[in-house]
Amino acid sequence: QVQLVESGGGLVQAGGSLRLSCAASGRTFSNYYMGWFRQAPGKERAFVAAVRWSAGTRYYADSVKGRFTISRDSAKNTVFLQMNSLKPEDTAVYYCAAGQTGSSSVSRDRAYDAWGQGTQVTVSS
Repeated sequence: QVQLVESGGGLVQAGGSLRLSCAASGRTFSNYYMGWFRQAPGKERAFVAAVRWSAGTRYYADSVKGRFTISRDSAKNTVFLQMNSLKPEDTAVYYCAAGQTGSSSVSRDRAYDAWGQGTQVTVSS
């Protein structure tokens, strides 16, 4: 059974940076895509970024391109989300997800079957 544990959230001023981590366990992830999603109060969960574990191919939502970077450390089974130039509208609970999906579905939350508990990111103006 896949287990995902996020960490690294917190409170930061606009323009600042945070690095989220997602420790994955319970399976070999070579055939997986790992994603980050976020959910702001009163809004639906939205895709942020994804990475194909084996090839390292990266995918980003338009709203975070150029500011966020997703990466993975295969030796540590950990996925990272480096968030720079943070804006108040980035405030949300951020979730790590894992799924054996395809490149055409990486932005759909239904493509993932394992989720972490979430970590709060708050950006003050």
